[in-house]
Amino acid sequence: MTDDEKFLWKDLQLEEAHRLAHENAKDIIACGFDPKKTFIFSDLDYMSSCPNFYRNVLRIQKCVTVNQAKGIFGFVDTDCIGKIGFPAVQAAPAFSTSFPSIFAESKEIGCLIPCAIDQDPYFRMTRDVAPRLGFPKPALLHSVFFPALQGSQSKMSSSDPSSSIFLTDTPKQIKQKVLKYAFSGGRDTMEEHRRYGGNPDVDVSYQYLTFFLEDDNRLAQIEQDYRSGKMLTGELKKELVSVLQDLIGQHRERRKAITDDILREFMTPYHHDFYH
Repeated sequence: MTDDEKFLWKDLQLEEAHRLAHENAKDIIACGFDPKKTFIFSDLDYMSSCPNFYRNVLRIQKCVTVNQAKGIFGFVDTDCIGKIGFPAVQAAPAFSTSFPSIFAESKEIGCLIPCAIDQDPYFRMTRDVAPRLGFPKPALLHSVFFPALQGSQSKMSSSDPSSSIFLTDTPKQIKQKVLKYAFSGGRDTMEEHRRYGGNPDVDVSYQYLTFFLEDDNRLAQIEQDYRSGKMLTGELKKELVSVLQDLIGQHRERRKAITDDILREFMTPYHHDFYH
């Protein structure tokens, strides 16, 4: 949990960034992770408790010049120095010796990093540094961004509630957002839509279903019906509303059960089963 990054880039007090990281960790745990196979850490907490982690941060920092950092990340002279040093903190978890309680001192263990494309510069830098420090290069899995509700030309923003669906949204809010804001690939009139069909490639409701609808056969049927004009935009949006209300409702119930003791279990480093 990069609470240090949030502090450096956002208008947040350090304590608030730290608190939000722990709240976000509870959101992650509620997705169904196993504490025996999962270690979640806050940079602010782990950096102070694990000398090996900080030592790897220093090794990485010494391998990257300020000019290289500016070229990779676009830093300017008015940026605080914390931003220039942060990429090494982001890179250090890719090296197994940063987690001695799990991997001991082994340097041969590879790292697979699922991330969005905006994180790619950090780990390209990491791949460049890794061999120089005796570590294998990490591998990346680039995930796809959710489009904003208003479509691919818009951007999700936590400051704009209408741009996305939040885990804290009520069933009523989910329905209102989808019906009012989700960009449609349908035609201007019902007659045109029945005749020419809709375009699921740009329809946000359909795009969201490709992420959240588990039944692939049902998804294929929805795409076929929408393209043919058999299914209208309003009907497609109702499909998404139902899926999201169920998904977020279940997550909300699991989230309520995550106590501070459960959170502490996930965030305490110890010998995990997945390696030993």
